[in-house]
Amino acid sequence: MGVGDSHLKNHIIELRNERSWTQQQLADALQVSRQTVISIEKNKYMPSLKLAFRIAEVFQKSIYDVFDYKGGD
Repeated sequence: MGVGDSHLKNHIIELRNERSWTQQQLADALQVSRQTVISIEKNKYMPSLKLAFRIAEVFQKSIYDVFDYKGGD
């Protein structure tokens, strides 16, 4: 399965906007590049499990509140 047909979606934009954070502020908190944040937000890059948990931790949310997985084939 390629990244484009992934069943994993996220709520990062909404969570970031609720806090009035820029993409750069989130990137700094995660210690990744702004481009990484952009790619994850657009569902063009699937974060590693470790990074997914870090994202949830930064937002003080459950990983299930940040990411939605729709099971598929």
